[in-house]
Amino acid sequence: MIKYNWDTVKEEQNVGSCETMQVTREEASGKERKLYIESYGCQMNFSDSEIVTSIMKKDGFGTTSQYESADVIFINTCSIREKAEQTIRKRLRQFNGIKKEKPELMVGILGCMAERLKSKLLDEEKIVDLVVGPDAYRDLPSLVRKVDDGQKAVNTFLSREETYADISPVRLNSNGVTAFISIMRGCDNMCSFCVVPYTRGRERSRDPYSILNEARNLFARGYREVTLLGQNVDSYKWSEAENNKSRLDRNLEIDSYVDFAQLLEMVANIDPDLRVRFSTSHPKDITDAVLITMAGYENICKYIHLPAQSGNTRVLDLMNRTYTREWYLDKIASIRRIVGADCGISSDWITGFCSETEDEHKDTISLMESVKFDFSYMFAYSERPGTPASKKFKDDIPMEIKKQRLQEIIDLQSRHSMERNSEDINKVHKVLIEGYSKRSKEHLQGRTSTNKVVVFPAGDYHKGQYVHVKINECTSATLLGEVMKA
Repeated sequence: MIKYNWDTVKEEQNVGSCETMQVTREEASGKERKLYIESYGCQMNFSDSEIVTSIMKKDGFGTTSQYESADVIFINTCSIREKAEQTIRKRLRQFNGIKKEKPELMVGILGCMAERLKSKLLDEEKIVDLVVGPDAYRDLPSLVRKVDDGQKAVNTFLSREETYADISPVRLNSNGVTAFISIMRGCDNMCSFCVVPYTRGRERSRDPYSILNEARNLFARGYREVTLLGQNVDSYKWSEAENNKSRLDRNLEIDSYVDFAQLLEMVANIDPDLRVRFSTSHPKDITDAVLITMAGYENICKYIHLPAQSGNTRVLDLMNRTYTREWYLDKIASIRRIVGADCGISSDWITGFCSETEDEHKDTISLMESVKFDFSYMFAYSERPGTPASKKFKDDIPMEIKKQRLQEIIDLQSRHSMERNSEDINKVHKVLIEGYSKRSKEHLQGRTSTNKVVVFPAGDYHKGQYVHVKINECTSATLLGEVMKA
């Protein structure tokens, strides 16, 4: 059994906070204007930044990984919690020092914070020149020219049709192995705590022809895993009758109506060596058809992110989640029965929602104990202006109680993650190598089908390769093992 030097092999944790940041890579000839993008928040924001980069490159921009050398800085923002917006405002203050020395520097706010605050941002943050919502990225080149002419520029129009289906994203900071594919935009689930329906608009699904073409092209370029993205992927539905635009590939035989289970199967059929993941699922919409499709294809990863938010039915009703505690547990049982007991399941939790009692918080604890999630993203409730909860309910749980309850579920989840990972010791997992471990080039890291990070000695192996790894040790966040020789 291999022993690990814990000074060089650290935990490769999944990050769910809106503090997560992605920046553009260096890609410029030295002659064109340089664009620098920082992205915060969810995977959809990171995917959108790849679309923005593609649009700007076609307009003659290069990219830079150093904001000090940029001519234009875009911050793709998150508005899901107050802390996320505070992070952006702090970053703007840092950029302000650069703009004082470089007055021609252009600063733009993109994404959900732009959509929520609109032109108010121009008054609140004097450094900002441009404000653009998630559905207006095609307009960026003309808006940049407007700023060049000495004006401020705003476009926060929400579309019922825009999916950016014809734009080939520029893969930012890509490892060349894994990639996101956005399959739909917006959300029709009016959860009372959530700003997404107001910042990203109504649901609309992307043409399946364009999705399959993008996945095929990625595979041909050496990518071996795609994640199908949407605010609620399970509600994906595309109808030829409602989308009579020209098809990108008329040689593909696709039914006149495609739901998510069918789309998932079509992507899986591209090649057995192309792994397929998806995120995020709403419990009310993930169907047995999706679960059966997952079970039927080895290359569809056995992992589901299924946010519960609370373990108490009354609180779920206040949140407008449209399911009960019992219904959610029945869905977990279906996943275990159809996909398998080893299927990875993660969740989201909000502690201290309006009027939540201590007993109702304990219901969340007991639901977590019942399911034992592999990992979770956990937050204290943050009231967002304009949401139904902010209008109908009083944010009446003191912050110290919110934080206390949050720490309780964090500690519990850490214990459950350790328990679930311990079950993998002495098992062999097929791992797709994504690159070096974050802490040591003597080790590689990749993920199992169940979305667990595995670290193992590098040997002669390389990223993009599938290997079978025997798990010898674990932490609550990482599996450690050795490659089994064929």
